Amino acid sequence: MVAPLSVLVGYLLDRASVPAAWIIGPLIVSAACALITREELPLNKYVFRFSRGTIGILAALPLVTVGWHHLTQYLLPGLITAGFVILLAVVGGTLIGKSHKEIGLESGIMSMLAGGASVMPVIAKEVGADYRYVALNQYLRLLAVSISLPLVAGWLMTTNSAPAGHPDPPETAGWIGIAIIVAVAMGAESIARFLHFPSPSIVGPICVMVIIANLVPDTISLYPPDVMRIVAFLVVGWMCGGSLSLNSLKAFSKLLPITLAFVAFLIGACALIAWPLTVWLDITYFEAYLATTPGALDTVLALTSESGSGAVVVTMQVIRLLCIVVFAGYLPQFLRFYRRILP
Repeated sequence: MVAPLSVLVGYLLDRASVPAAWIIGPLIVSAACALITREELPLNKYVFRFSRGTIGILAALPLVTVGWHHLTQYLLPGLITAGFVILLAVVGGTLIGKSHKEIGLESGIMSMLAGGASVMPVIAKEVGADYRYVALNQYLRLLAVSISLPLVAGWLMTTNSAPAGHPDPPETAGWIGIAIIVAVAMGAESIARFLHFPSPSIVGPICVMVIIANLVPDTISLYPPDVMRIVAFLVVGWMCGGSLSLNSLKAFSKLLPITLAFVAFLIGACALIAWPLTVWLDITYFEAYLATTPGALDTVLALTSESGSGAVVVTMQVIRLLCIVVFAGYLPQFLRFYRRILP
């Protein structure tokens, strides 16, 4: 019953334009199932591996679409902006981790990282963080940013027309592309483990897909079909919701006010850091605001397409996403050093 109900709820949420609908839907259904039965939802290891690999591939695709010229041109401001967002996450996560011992630094910091909402729970599971708490916070941030972004952007735009929906998705993969996607999703993790990459289930597919995408002809699309993406999102939702318990839910609810306060502070802080970028990069505040928005990449791309903004928006968002994924992968190593200097 979990699978068909998850598809139904995900479909309804998607029709209602809810962000991350295909993750939130199964999360709700599997959480309800786990709370009622008081048993953790089991996941097939091969399906779970395919899901993690597909999520990594989806995270890699924006890197392919941004040219190396733009990456080098906006690398420094992108790194500074990403560093600022990571610093805020470390500060916010430390406050939560120190004041709520049951959460811990790993979960506190990862829950505050602004980017890769579908990737973070998977990495959290690998690095030993509470992926349930990380997932709930990440999707709460995504929801807040997705709702507020069009409102603020509409106010900033010179026209009164509000962007509607998402940009047209790229052409989906044919049989050759699907074969490559399945091979990368199932095999890249083993390569990454052999090379001792951090968070190999995500970083492996990202690295392998970027390499392959630059080698294959442009006529071969590597964008996963809807069915593959939906299956991957469903599994992430089941992973996060299927292990919830009443005790964990009560603990998470106590942290809701501080989480909402941090999300609001994060959005405001990123809006402030956009101001100096207008002078540094000679762009409008609208473009700078989109470039520094903490997450909701789909909504950012929709607004960028609608307004005709320059490559700076997509490039800086991609740099931020990449920096956050790499930082999350190396979080255990960072925390070993960080704990030594904590008071």
